[in-house]
Amino acid sequence: MAAPVHRNANLSTVSLQGFMLVGFEGSAETQALLFAVFLALYMVSILGNLTMIVVITLDARLHSPMYFFLKNLSFVDLCYSSVIGPKAMANFYSSNVIGVAGCATQLFFFSFLGTTEALLLAVMAYDRFVAICSPLHYPVTMSPTVCACLVLAAYCGGCLNSIVETSLTFQLPFCRSNRVDHFFCDVPPLLQLACADTSVNELVMFAICGFILMGATSVILISYGYITMTILGMHSGSRHKVFSTCGSHMTAVSLFYGTGIAIYGQPGGVASREQGKVVSIFYTLVIPMLNPLIYSLRNKDVKDALQRLGQRCGAV
Repeated sequence: MAAPVHRNANLSTVSLQGFMLVGFEGSAETQALLFAVFLALYMVSILGNLTMIVVITLDARLHSPMYFFLKNLSFVDLCYSSVIGPKAMANFYSSNVIGVAGCATQLFFFSFLGTTEALLLAVMAYDRFVAICSPLHYPVTMSPTVCACLVLAAYCGGCLNSIVETSLTFQLPFCRSNRVDHFFCDVPPLLQLACADTSVNELVMFAICGFILMGATSVILISYGYITMTILGMHSGSRHKVFSTCGSHMTAVSLFYGTGIAIYGQPGGVASREQGKVVSIFYTLVIPMLNPLIYSLRNKDVKDALQRLGQRCGAV
């Protein structure tokens, strides 16, 4: 009878006190440096994504399906980094304890926004496919109603995946420890704390993530396969703008999917937990910071819109 009492006591402790986010270990100087890095990444991410949202909203020349999707991507990135960044920075100089409800909320929005971004990138690839391969049918195929439905489907897919992952994770009894070996609440480190069989959770997570990744990746690869064949048949003068737009999107896709597969797509994950934390910084803070830079620096329309907005603000 001793073991059950001990397990229930530990479970009660986790339930009452919440989880402790271990974060990054190191000296005070190391913690200060990491805090500065997190702060810089977060501030640039917020500024960049807010700028993209404002520019696309205010400039009528950017009111097209491609920029409608890009504005939604910027909104998702803005929320994505805000779910992780502020709490991670607070943990450096204050209590690193997060309540069970807070941990579940963070996991929900992290999974929701991450899945939504993966699906949005696939939608953006399909948009480029229609625009380049069927330009005459583009206004009808990508009508405002269709665009709104595609974005809504991405959000719904993210929400559904998040509900399943969060509910399955937090129905487990956590009785081994309350120390989450990460700087935010994620499924793999939480499963390590469970004292029940997690094989069903792992199987469901692998199946859902595999389905989403394979489906989205297939859409992206097929779309860009057709785009590549179409571009090769164009005159050299028409290729530059197409390569500029598609190159920005493929850079964003490669960064997001590459780091995601490094964390969730390998049987053993990354080589160590510390390396996993570093990779996690990349896709929770670095990529949301880079996306607006990628799409603005490599896109003439966005650069022109930024210039017009600057002139308008200067005139005021």
